[in-house]
Amino acid sequence: MVYLFLVYYGRSKAEQIHLVIPSFLQDCNDRNPLIRALAIRTMSYIPIPVVTEALTEQLRHCLKDRDPYVRKTAAICVAKLYTADPRKAEKGGFVEMLRDLLLDSNATVVSNAVAALSEIGDRQDGVIFKLNLTVANKLLAALGESSEWGQIYILDSLLRYVPERHTDAELMAERIIIHLQHANSAVVLTTIKILLYLMNYMENRKLMDYICKKMGPPLVTLLSSGPEVQYVALRNILLIIQRRPSVLKNDVKVFFCKYNDPIYVKLAKLEIMYRLAREENAREVLAELQEYASEVDIDFVRKAALLDLIETKVTYVVQEAVIVIKDVFRRYPGKYEGIIPTLCENLDALDEPESKAAMIWIVGQFANRIDNADELMDDLTYTFMEEPVEVQLALLTAAVKLFIYKAQSDTSKALVHKVLKWATEEVDNPDLRDRGFMYWRLLAINPTVAGEIVLAEKPAITTDSDRMDRGALDQLLLHTGTLGSIYHKNPETFIRNAAGKALTDSPALNPLSRQVLVPLSRPNIPPAIHVPGPGPPPPREASVSPVPPTAKPAPPAPPQTGDLIGASSSADTLDGEGENEHESGEHGDEDSLASPSGSADPYANLDNAFGSYLADEPKPQADDHLTRLF
Repeated sequence: MVYLFLVYYGRSKAEQIHLVIPSFLQDCNDRNPLIRALAIRTMSYIPIPVVTEALTEQLRHCLKDRDPYVRKTAAICVAKLYTADPRKAEKGGFVEMLRDLLLDSNATVVSNAVAALSEIGDRQDGVIFKLNLTVANKLLAALGESSEWGQIYILDSLLRYVPERHTDAELMAERIIIHLQHANSAVVLTTIKILLYLMNYMENRKLMDYICKKMGPPLVTLLSSGPEVQYVALRNILLIIQRRPSVLKNDVKVFFCKYNDPIYVKLAKLEIMYRLAREENAREVLAELQEYASEVDIDFVRKAALLDLIETKVTYVVQEAVIVIKDVFRRYPGKYEGIIPTLCENLDALDEPESKAAMIWIVGQFANRIDNADELMDDLTYTFMEEPVEVQLALLTAAVKLFIYKAQSDTSKALVHKVLKWATEEVDNPDLRDRGFMYWRLLAINPTVAGEIVLAEKPAITTDSDRMDRGALDQLLLHTGTLGSIYHKNPETFIRNAAGKALTDSPALNPLSRQVLVPLSRPNIPPAIHVPGPGPPPPREASVSPVPPTAKPAPPAPPQTGDLIGASSSADTLDGEGENEHESGEHGDEDSLASPSGSADPYANLDNAFGSYLADEPKPQADDHLTRLF
């Protein structure tokens, strides 16, 4: 309790923490290993320089303590020290001592050393943590004696081992595949992650098929857990089946929704169902989707609706079906056009912009096959001025298509003239007006050419838009079981200072995986930048001789015209052009703090100091060419 008190108040009252450092040091040498570990852990939790300085030597001794409990605690303390002062941890040799603990005889010490090294290696400014085959085998030997969380750390660290031969990856996969039977879901997902990683370095197709077959049942078992664990498993499964479809190719029924599933679980299952759908199970999947149309949850029903469900006359079902059918027409041009009359019968049920625009597109696209297309369009354009822009754009294009298909019809002529007049004279939206003017001029100049342009066959849409790029997918699978696999984003995109992961090239890497490798670059840490200003001058670099104050040139004069090019050319010290200017700008800033006239005002010599930054200042125009454009 006293140590918990010190951790809390040591951070808020740093000026008094030095009073308890002697007690810390005394406890670090206590005969009881629990006291020694508690003292070193508490010191590492107080990231204050005076405590960190006292911790360094004691931590060095605790990493070599005879008791494994002290050693495993000290391993985690190294990661805390690295967070507080990375340079001190590196210069003190603590990272090397952690690597030595990877070969410790105690499995808990090994797993904690792996956890600490992984935390350090995951920092963008941290050391690079890699494993060779010898150390990887040592870690595998410690797996059986480790706790479940220790197993997770050790398994996850195997991503840092890059197999150089196919046999190395295959033998390692055979050793860890047994952990798919573990009761802890995190151990299962981590094991799957490592197996998927190692499969990129294998060539034995039979073994790869066997591994895929063995991964299926543990993933299905995860779906019997609570809804939160189910959702995590489903989001990971969605990634896995895109890369290895054979893992769950025969288990589509497992993803049929239950009546009491939360909506987020239902939507995740639905997305997996259609990805697993094949010719063999298509009837089962479609029958299941029809059942979902009677669900109470509207959002879920919208995801499941299709043509037969239009007969239900349920408004939101019909509207979603129309949107999907429009995409079906574009995906399979020339097919399924016999359902158009059924769609036209449900025009009155459409009241949402997306579904209405989809139906208008269908009427315009197939105006030559719909006998009463002009009557339907006349009814649809009755509320043109009250419709949202999405619907107005669809009506404009459909009216032009109708005129081109039925140029001899007086109704179509009057209709297109009315819509074009509205679009160009009474509507404020610039996109709608521009399209109206374009169509009007095309029809006025050459109706034949206009027809060829408007009715030109668009390329058929594909279903590949929701498929992830192979390289990005390989990269995301390295984050299986983490937040990245739930968001389907790499952690470095939403976690500050997180280091990215990607497959590493080696002689054993599969050719297809090598073609889509994602390069990773660890950012260079920028040097410290000293900004001159009032106060004590910053220390000079010992290796550079200071420039006398008399050698400092006058500040650059601000550009008179405010031209961007002139401003950049005057800032030579920023671009590094001119050696003398660079040196004087670097070492003479300190002397600018003193006023040449001896004034006590510290800002007296700052006139024109920022003259090269006047590019954004309001400036007169060289000529009035912009005015002439309007």
